[in-house]
Amino acid sequence: MSTTICQVMGFIVSSLGVAGCIVSTAMDMWSTQDLYDNPVTAVFQYQGLWRSCVRQSSGFTECRPYFTILGLPAMFQAVRALMIVGIVLGILGLLVCIFALKCIRIGNMEDSAKANMTLTSGIMFIVAGLCAITGVSVFANMLVTNFWMSTANMYQGMQNVQNRYTFGSALFVGWVAGGLALVGGIMMCLACRGLIPEESRYKAVSYNASGRNISYRTGPYKVGSGYEPETKARKGAGYEEAARSEDGRRSYPSKYDYV
Repeated sequence: MSTTICQVMGFIVSSLGVAGCIVSTAMDMWSTQDLYDNPVTAVFQYQGLWRSCVRQSSGFTECRPYFTILGLPAMFQAVRALMIVGIVLGILGLLVCIFALKCIRIGNMEDSAKANMTLTSGIMFIVAGLCAITGVSVFANMLVTNFWMSTANMYQGMQNVQNRYTFGSALFVGWVAGGLALVGGIMMCLACRGLIPEESRYKAVSYNASGRNISYRTGPYKVGSGYEPETKARKGAGYEEAARSEDGRRSYPSKYDYV
């Protein structure tokens, strides 16, 4: 029962993590304009992975997508790639995990096969969570670097050169989603141990009979086996092979020969 609960909880937590990664990737507020020096403004800007938006004080919002990827920084494109890879791995892990649930029986699937599928889905969830956390952290590092560069320009008297951007809500959603996917993957890997069938304590022992080769002779001779010398060794001296008679028949010793 504990294995089933761990597996189901891992599936639920991982599902929440993958859903959070999708939501975080689709959100536009990865970076928001810093309003520390100017809290009252007519225009508020924020950016996402796919478009940048401007919201006016009247409530009108206009978003413009990035029409090309050539003008975007390399780290920005790397963040996109990491998030997409995390989402794809998470979805594949969910599909595998559904068929690996112990409470679902599909045909004559054995527990060993379910254990392998559970371990595979857990590894996929772990990699997906690491990809999401890494992508969000790289983007956050870009924001921190640009923030301090913009702050240095402001101290030099260039206040209107560029706006400062800070962390958006999508970053926190991505961190939480990546952590959930990572925890769910670990729970699936732990559930895999309970699905592995225990080995039998009694091991089958195979006995190989070392029989001797039996040679078959043609003609008037009888079949000779390898046990004849041992039989002769156990017999007494009086049972030695008797000489053949003149007519070709074997003569056997009588009881008077041993007196």
